[in-house]
Amino acid sequence: MTVKELCEKLGGKLLTQAGGDNDITCGCSCDLLSWVMAKGAPGCAWVTVQTHMNVIAVASLHDMACVICPEGLMPDENVLKKAEEEEIAVISSGDTGYAICCKMHEAGIMPER
Repeated sequence: MTVKELCEKLGGKLLTQAGGDNDITCGCSCDLLSWVMAKGAPGCAWVTVQTHMNVIAVASLHDMACVICPEGLMPDENVLKKAEEEEIAVISSGDTGYAICCKMHEAGIMPER
């Protein structure tokens, strides 16, 4: 599944031009950056309420497919610019993190093992 396809399933908004065609291989939900740094995986769709620059750094470290911001959260323009540079897609969804994870599971996106 691509980021654009997931964004459509979530009823979300793709906030970046780059990364929409990234393939998603797994998903995770975590707000503790050190945990994601230790457990992240390439192609991951990461759900987090964090919206600052370090999120993009961690996503880039693992070549993640996208970052998903729940409950309508929106990173600022500098964060989105860095995401573009790193080709990390950023999605904003009005759903809760839990609802996003449920929809990802229904779409066949599983956690990295």
